[in-house]
Amino acid sequence: MHDLKIKRVYEPYDERDGYRILIDRLWPRGISKEKAHLNEWNKDVTPSPALRKWFSHDPKLFAGFKQAYEMELKDNIHVIWFIEHIETLLKEENVTLLYGAKSPTCNHAMILKEWIETHRESRE
Repeated sequence: MHDLKIKRVYEPYDERDGYRILIDRLWPRGISKEKAHLNEWNKDVTPSPALRKWFSHDPKLFAGFKQAYEMELKDNIHVIWFIEHIETLLKEENVTLLYGAKSPTCNHAMILKEWIETHRESRE
């Protein structure tokens, strides 16, 4: 099994990233599709627009954002397919979830990665 990673989409492309999935609802500013080196853009597992706007990447709201986003993931019909998709990809190569937020410690990609890992382990 290969590694599931997260990375800011603005960081340089690296072959070790493997399969690269943008997990933002909006296209990141100032980056071309060529420079992003995407294999896929998945908007179905991102926070809702209302939650994203409420959070506005305010570190003081991160705990509440995490709880609300996890509730959205729990109710999201696309998440099971996405986890299965990730599992299939990881059999062949690393998978990197790409996000546009500035903070490496206060973003939805961290939450989604943790969610995927937890639910993959519970299925084994």
